[in-house]
Amino acid sequence: MNGYFQLMITEQVTAIRLVPPTMGGEPISIGELLEYLRTMKIEGFDVKKLNSKIAVLKEEQVVPLVAKSMYPVNETFVLKISQDNMEAVVRFYPPSTNGSMLSKEEIISDLNLRKVSYGIDEKVIDEFLEHRSYCQDIVVAKGKAPIQGVDGRIEYMFNTEINTRPKRNEDGSVDFFHLNTINHCKEGELLARMIPPVLGEAGMDVLGEKISPREVKRENLSFGRNITISDDKTELYSQINGHVSLVTDKVFVSDVFEVENVGPATGNITSQGSVQVNGNVKSGYVIEAKDNVHVHGVVEGATIIAGGNIIIDRGMNGMGKGVLQAGGSVVVKFLENATVTSGEYVEADCILHSKVMAKTEINVDGKKGFIAGGSVRATNKVSCRTLGSAMGADTYVEVGIDPEMKEQIQKLQIEIVEIQKNLKSMQPILESATQKIKSGVKISPEQMKYIQSMAVSTKEQQERLVEAQAEFASLETLLENKGNACICVRDDAYAGTKVSISGASLVLKDRVQFCRLVYDRGDVRVAAF
Repeated sequence: MNGYFQLMITEQVTAIRLVPPTMGGEPISIGELLEYLRTMKIEGFDVKKLNSKIAVLKEEQVVPLVAKSMYPVNETFVLKISQDNMEAVVRFYPPSTNGSMLSKEEIISDLNLRKVSYGIDEKVIDEFLEHRSYCQDIVVAKGKAPIQGVDGRIEYMFNTEINTRPKRNEDGSVDFFHLNTINHCKEGELLARMIPPVLGEAGMDVLGEKISPREVKRENLSFGRNITISDDKTELYSQINGHVSLVTDKVFVSDVFEVENVGPATGNITSQGSVQVNGNVKSGYVIEAKDNVHVHGVVEGATIIAGGNIIIDRGMNGMGKGVLQAGGSVVVKFLENATVTSGEYVEADCILHSKVMAKTEINVDGKKGFIAGGSVRATNKVSCRTLGSAMGADTYVEVGIDPEMKEQIQKLQIEIVEIQKNLKSMQPILESATQKIKSGVKISPEQMKYIQSMAVSTKEQQERLVEAQAEFASLETLLENKGNACICVRDDAYAGTKVSISGASLVLKDRVQFCRLVYDRGDVRVAAF
């Protein structure tokens, strides 16, 4: 308990009773005592003497103040309200001789008179009345702090912080090809959800004044084309397969992913829609798109795979490793040292030392219009200005056979030969094992397990052989339809060029001009243009 003081009033003298602290309480404050006496309008006492008494106070003492009497002083308290009006603290002072005690009702009434009307803790007051302690701060009222609301927010279902930093591999090398630069999305996929704000609750200070919570922010969904918003305006959905991005708080979905260049800054590109490259594609990088790929610059030794068309405005120098693979057509300024597969046709100004296959036609009818070196294959037609070269570049042209079908036939041939070889090697082992079992020769469990495994493998390969041979025969029948495939040369076809039409072959021995190479009764014939 803190040390405290009490006025002692007699008919002749007014004195002060000084009570020292107990159990680690705080000593009497001379400043507090002087303020109390000033409030009681007691003057003319010896301050130094009073201060010296308090300084060495070990036990209760009564110190005379003035040689006159005064009216009794009732129990009272000093009220302090915190700066934010959220807490009311009182310090009670005891009554003087013959003074009266405060009741609970009087304390509460007095607090109300001093404008403290909210959050009064009656239990604290009851505890004081039961165990009166003076010159001690007692919190008798507390305000209610407002409950702050929660701002509305938008929850994005895709990565809004694109990371273009390269990945470091386990061996310490850096992968500059696989960078996280695209957020793919599918038709009907949820892209963003607006989480509504939660309103706060008002508080109250001890003076009964309302404390309003701060205003909460409400977010709005902002979006561009190819996006559907839900009826309640809280969710965004993609209308197409493409990629989604967030630009200045606005959600965009596009089936065309646009980039300046493909290289170390972007890594490999994979898109559910189309890809547009305004610049160049560096060697070693890969572009994969479900739809079209359009490159306005040059493609080096890169790989481009498109479900639709591939268009390269300034051509491709494949450096022996460049690959173009299109489900649709391929339109390119030039092709050099590249491998190209087209599900439709190929258009180019020139093709040099490349391997080109097209489902329908290959047209090289531009200003230069030459095919020199490498091989070109198309089902219906190959057209160019110049075929082969005067320098004798090894050039091969084939029409009349679907290039994919021919490759499939070649794979089947290899597979059939391999199966027959395996069966031929396993047959003697199985026959020998069968003879041993019939003659009663004891075979270990491991040997029996090996024989059984070989028997199962033999049966599976025999079944596959039958399937492969039937598929091979079916494809050969389709190849018998020769059609009207041809090779058109508007200027020169040089000697040494190898030509194949519907299975018939010819090596040009002399230069020919302005001609059509066609299939005629089992041979390749040079016809007039």
